Amino acid sequence: MLTPEIALSFFGVAVLLALAPGPDNLFVLMQSAIWGRTSGLLVVLGLCTGLIGHTVAVTAGLAAVVAASATAFTVLKLLGAAYLLYLAWGAFRSQGHAHSEQSPTPLGPWALYRRGIIMNLANPKVSLFFLAFLPQFTSPERGAIALQTLSLGGLFMLATLLVFGLVAWFAGALGQRMQRSPSAQIILHRVAGLIFLGLAIKLALSNR
Repeated sequence: MLTPEIALSFFGVAVLLALAPGPDNLFVLMQSAIWGRTSGLLVVLGLCTGLIGHTVAVTAGLAAVVAASATAFTVLKLLGAAYLLYLAWGAFRSQGHAHSEQSPTPLGPWALYRRGIIMNLANPKVSLFFLAFLPQFTSPERGAIALQTLSLGGLFMLATLLVFGLVAWFAGALGQRMQRSPSAQIILHRVAGLIFLGLAIKLALSNR
């Protein structure tokens, strides 16, 4: 079992890590600005669901396999980079509703939720980070390591949900204002495309 002191200190560190600029919060920022507040929150839920997979991977030892296998790491990171390139391509092609009086059809709830899951699970560096980070807060003296690891993963998800939820909330409000301007929409999609492209290149070139 985690002590209250360890749980509180871990949660504080997790909040600070979620606040640091990174692929996931940039992803939430752009999706919320483009599709709106509710859509951004669905993406956040998807990202948090992906963290369940990384937590289980660490608990079951799968993350250690990825850390030890250059092939597994390369395959996963290239799949993640390919997905980001797909999102970048879609953003560059989008014209918003510059030539229509109607608002663009937003993505469905499941599509947005799925985007968050894929975005998180397709990044093997998250599993490697969990593999290095979570054990620092576990100890055999406090009981089963697996149960402690799962508890830490839950706290990390809670911190992510809190911070990314706020990002989605405020970015969604900004996006609602920009959606009134066709030119602003096009700029927003182009910026999103550049961010997705940059994240794809960064992930493809990353090392373990």
